[in-house]
Amino acid sequence: GGTVIGSARCQDFRTREGRLRAARNLVKRGITNLCVIGGDGSLTGADTFRAEWGGLLAELLKTGGITAEEAQRSSHLNIVGMVGSIDNDFCGTDMTIGTDSALHRIIEIVDAISTTAQSHQRTFVLEVMGRHCGYLALITALACGADWVFIPESPPEDDWEEHLCRRLTE
Repeated sequence: GGTVIGSARCQDFRTREGRLRAARNLVKRGITNLCVIGGDGSLTGADTFRAEWGGLLAELLKTGGITAEEAQRSSHLNIVGMVGSIDNDFCGTDMTIGTDSALHRIIEIVDAISTTAQSHQRTFVLEVMGRHCGYLALITALACGADWVFIPESPPEDDWEEHLCRRLTE
């Protein structure tokens, strides 16, 4: 994924110069098909790249970045976009790519720390992934029998700290 290869939230690709460099790299390597798996940023970037493709090729040809033959061979860029988001927040899908594996990993972590929490009679707080979406937090809480869960879709009331401490001491 983008996190591993260093392209996640790539600032260079947000500029025309960055997309121009990317276009040249694809053309020089003979790549005319892309499968973009990602969230809003990746899919928006892919759509921008698709919309600018002809202009990028024309600019590269004009500046000598590619040859006329290379421009002809790469005149069409085929892009397939697939939603890959751990947030599971894309309409029309049962589960987005990445959600199940993220949930599986979270459950493994909860299993690993539960025994420690019980043996030391401690409360553990676990923060899970999901920037603006509480799907993983909610499903984890249900699957693991959490006593408390915070999700962005339902912010806690102002006195939540007192309420939580009172519940933990009862």
